[in-house]
Amino acid sequence: MTQERTALPPRRPTMTDVANAAGVSKGAVSKVIRDAYGVSPAMRARVEKAIAQLGYRPRVAARVMRGQSFTIGLETPHLGQELQTLVVEGAAEQLAGSPYQLVIVPGLGRLSATEILESLVDRQVDGIIAIASDMPTEAIETLAQHTPMVVLGRHSRPQAFDTVVSDDAAGADLVMDHLLGLGHTRITHLTIDPPTAEAPHVFRRDRYVERMRAAGLRPVVEYAPSTERGAVAATSRLLGSDDPPTAIFAGHDAMALNVLRAAADLGLGASDLSVVGYDNIELAGHPLVSLTTVDHRGTDVGRVAISLLLERINGRTEARHECFSPALRVRRSTAAPR
Repeated sequence: MTQERTALPPRRPTMTDVANAAGVSKGAVSKVIRDAYGVSPAMRARVEKAIAQLGYRPRVAARVMRGQSFTIGLETPHLGQELQTLVVEGAAEQLAGSPYQLVIVPGLGRLSATEILESLVDRQVDGIIAIASDMPTEAIETLAQHTPMVVLGRHSRPQAFDTVVSDDAAGADLVMDHLLGLGHTRITHLTIDPPTAEAPHVFRRDRYVERMRAAGLRPVVEYAPSTERGAVAATSRLLGSDDPPTAIFAGHDAMALNVLRAAADLGLGASDLSVVGYDNIELAGHPLVSLTTVDHRGTDVGRVAISLLLERINGRTEARHECFSPALRVRRSTAAPR
């Protein structure tokens, strides 16, 4: 009686297999994979053809041993916020055609930025992009001594990592110019309680307060969680006060959309309550929403962040700080008060 043999899975192609198929050395294959200097076009073509035919995939562990994992970690505090989605899309577009892969790690309300960033460093990613990280600047500086980093949405001037921001004070000026120009005097700023003094919401809030005082008006800042229930409850509370606002400048678009929801439930239109957001997410431009908002240029931020990070990975050490100029997108959610 013969015993059936269990079929073994096919052997995974190795770098040696690629080298034999291409008729080159393993060192040449490694140079092509690493996009190293000194590879002729003909050799590159032979190696890339052999890689495609064999279906060869370099092992991440082996790459790390050679000094690169060809992975970039992206830390984000949440999933589902469309501005962050725009940033990720811009980053992915900039990486297209490169050997790098993007690894996205969200906090999901459970993991702190410190835990995520330290975990990415431990996994030996080649570089890290952090979105609005609440990790102290000094701690990021320490991590960035060993792993190239770019931090988005932080108005600071660190030495060991790069920053990419929008000019949030200028964005708040655009909002206030618009609302004051329409004749509003009772303008409330509805925002989140920011985790750090360098966060974008701090700059938007402070410029709002400055502009209201400069106009001889009383600033009103209301804080609410970044949830539907929190923003709706805050709006209902404001509109039920003895001196309700005629305009609300929301800290970001998701919050502004929930302000619109609360206003719609009360049957209020733009002339009863004007609403301005911040970020210019895709839904803001939908004709049934038509939210006036500040364009944060999220995809451009993602592209620039990747460009800066690749420069650091390739050896740049001096700090770079990129600041985007925002633009106001005026739509139907704002009007002159009655």
